Amino acid sequence: MRPHRFIYLLFLLNIIFGEIHVFNRSNGTESDIETLSGVAPLYLSIKDLAKSFSSKIYENEERKKLVIYIYGHKIKVSGNSSFVIIDDVPYQMSQHAKVISKDLYVPADGFINILKTTMLPGINFDSKKELLDIDVIKFNISAVHIETKSNGTIIKLETKKAFSNRNISSFINKHGWLYLTVAGATVDTFTINTALTRGIVRQVESDQIGKTAQVAFKLGGEVLSHEWYQSLDPSEIVLTLRTPLGKVTEHINDVKKRWRLDTVVLDAGHGGKDPGAIGKYGVQEKDVVLDITKRTGKLLEKSGIKVFYTRDEDVFVPLLQRTKMANESNGKLFVSIHANANKNRKIQGFETFLLRPGKSEDAIEVASRENSVIQLEEFTDKYADLTGEALIMATMAQSTFMKESEDLASIIQMELDKRLNTPNRGVKQAGFYVLIGASMPNVLVEVGFLSNPSEEKKLKQSSHKQRIAESIYEAIKQFKLSREKLLAGE
Repeated sequence: MRPHRFIYLLFLLNIIFGEIHVFNRSNGTESDIETLSGVAPLYLSIKDLAKSFSSKIYENEERKKLVIYIYGHKIKVSGNSSFVIIDDVPYQMSQHAKVISKDLYVPADGFINILKTTMLPGINFDSKKELLDIDVIKFNISAVHIETKSNGTIIKLETKKAFSNRNISSFINKHGWLYLTVAGATVDTFTINTALTRGIVRQVESDQIGKTAQVAFKLGGEVLSHEWYQSLDPSEIVLTLRTPLGKVTEHINDVKKRWRLDTVVLDAGHGGKDPGAIGKYGVQEKDVVLDITKRTGKLLEKSGIKVFYTRDEDVFVPLLQRTKMANESNGKLFVSIHANANKNRKIQGFETFLLRPGKSEDAIEVASRENSVIQLEEFTDKYADLTGEALIMATMAQSTFMKESEDLASIIQMELDKRLNTPNRGVKQAGFYVLIGASMPNVLVEVGFLSNPSEEKKLKQSSHKQRIAESIYEAIKQFKLSREKLLAGE
């Protein structure tokens, strides 16, 4: 027998296995953790500890490593090592972990003290009575995220609930520390104090003072003003710090120039082998919307706005190719023009859509009809992932332009309502493939129902189509003025 195996067997013969009794007040359970009491100090079983927390256990028997997850924290213990890794941060115990029978045993006092000071302030161990009491504190300030902007910094504190505004206060002291105090809150000091800093924030420190949480931010420069507000979705306390522009002013002016609304992309729906909706009297959507699109374009060009057409003749253009063309043209606005259809021939009117998964049955029906054109495309597999959750994620990516798109849609509806005597069906939301990927404010306008015989007749009339074009033009002009006024800071 090898010498080291003989020594190990002697060690095992001297071990006395005992137990620590556990009261887990957080989930109302009791359990026992096996201990090694024949050696000093007292060692406890990592696997049994994990069971007392109902924690998942991942083990690498070959490398003698155990990983457990406790209340969102990752804890890694390695055999014959005195280090325990919590959320990728190493902490050292007084003795190394022992490997016994496919389990790891750690010094009870040292290991529990590390848990207590880093992530579980509600855990307490009585070594004399061999009792472990777990009363996990439910933090309602759980994390901090810091974002930098051209004119300041935004600090977002994740919260589990909304607090009374009377219980929140903030101030900056003469040493450059910004203090946020929330009465009735409990802060996760470990997570907050190890948060990444950026922008003007150089350091973050938090403390629990009785029933009051305090988070302090060391500022690395001048702050012209600061304010806070609460957001409910997601639940956050948001601090905004405005700082001097300094050298970035020139850069901001360049950005403003790039965002001037000087190019509008007009997209006439359907075309070529895709006629779109067809009315009772044979009027085809592709012809109506191309005429309206060209009329709108002429008005815009006369006012000095550059117009890019995804199609200016009767040709077929794949849906996703349209937004690709718009982005490559450096467009600042994307307006897709269509005519509607419905099984109910009595329905008529105009409506404008935003890109979001449909929230009403009629919105979903319209999107389904417009999206069905992909069956005429040569390569349809590129749409395979744009369904369900993937479509939601794709539309979320355009949230930067959502507010502007909503504003444009509202103005279009208002202008159409002034000039047309058909029903105003409002602004709606649905998942249109033709809008996906447009890196600019974007809307889809349904100018009327070809399925309604009386509205089909109107959509054949030049005067009616001109009124629609003038409405879209006026809406774009108003949107341009309001946007450029905002950029100018007026």
